Amino acid sequence: MSLSAEEYEIIVLDLVLDHGSALAVADFASYRRPDARVIFVTNTSFFSDGSIFAHSSNACAYVQSETPPEDLAAMVEHYAAPR
Repeated sequence: MSLSAEEYEIIVLDLVLDHGSALAVADFASYRRPDARVIFVTNTSFFSDGSIFAHSSNACAYVQSETPPEDLAAMVEHYAAPR
């Protein structure tokens, strides 16, 4: 698995996966790469109340799938900046 072998600062993760659970991936990422942050992307209203931040300790953003790519890229750049 790539999370075991590679370093990541930011993970852009679709909340609705065809196989598996995005929350399980985020949880594994927090274990293997504790400094990596996750931007969740979705086309649903699930977690639109902000509760994703209570379920995923490494979540830093939650955006809709329709978010323009340049806006998502700006978020990645922002959250990947040294803390």
